[in-house]
Amino acid sequence: MNILVDENIPRMSVCTLKDKGYDVKDVRGTAEEGIADKDIWKIVCDEARLLITTDKGFAQYKYEKHPGIIIIRLRQPNRIRIHQRVLQGLNQFSTQEWRGKILVMRDRVQSLFDNKLD
Repeated sequence: MNILVDENIPRMSVCTLKDKGYDVKDVRGTAEEGIADKDIWKIVCDEARLLITTDKGFAQYKYEKHPGIIIIRLRQPNRIRIHQRVLQGLNQFSTQEWRGKILVMRDRVQSLFDNKLD
């Protein structure tokens, strides 16, 4: 599976995902760091990458075709808690099942939106 993580996802998550065999694109430390959400979205769609982010603004794309989004929304985020929720969220679906889904991982609950367009 191809994944794009934004700069708010801990490096430990990136390393773990790579160790699990995922193709992970981390924008941190690259020319893409800090680019506008619409430009991140273009990369996600052009490269068919599952997006992992803490930015709830990406929920606006719920009615578009996309490879999937995990949004981590914690009251008091820290790198350990974000990392745990990333791994829990990612394991919910197979690569093929992620298409069109937005999974919002909160502290104790999660929400799923599936546009069924794909």
